[in-house]
Amino acid sequence: MKKLSEQLSDLSDRTKKTEDVVDAAKAKNRERLQAQKAQLQTAVSAEQTKIDERTTKAQADVQSKWHDLRTTMADHFAELRSKGEQHKADRDLKRAEQRADDAEWDAADAVDFAIYALDYAEYAIIDATIARADADDLTTKS
Repeated sequence: MKKLSEQLSDLSDRTKKTEDVVDAAKAKNRERLQAQKAQLQTAVSAEQTKIDERTTKAQADVQSKWHDLRTTMADHFAELRSKGEQHKADRDLKRAEQRADDAEWDAADAVDFAIYALDYAEYAIIDATIARADADDLTTKS
């Protein structure tokens, strides 16, 4: 697992790329957008393939897994609240380190999801800009 600081750095880099895409969209730099769209389409397609494979495997018991996930998350948050209360009463170093490790794992998962969401948003921005340019081109030809 990457360190949280490394994941946050990756997230920052991805955010900068998204800002560049927005800037390119504003400047209507079609070639740059087409290149970035192709790269993102590959990345999104790869992620989508992984998601499709997992979805196919899980379709038979989606309702049960969703219920289990909700229950697990509720239990997890209840456990986090309980650990927070326990932390106030007990300053034991080993327990504090374990809580920190758990929190870092949670943060790492959130950063991974944020990176995926930024990739998808960047792809959507490019796709929308290209669609608008195509519509504008058709309007000028009419």
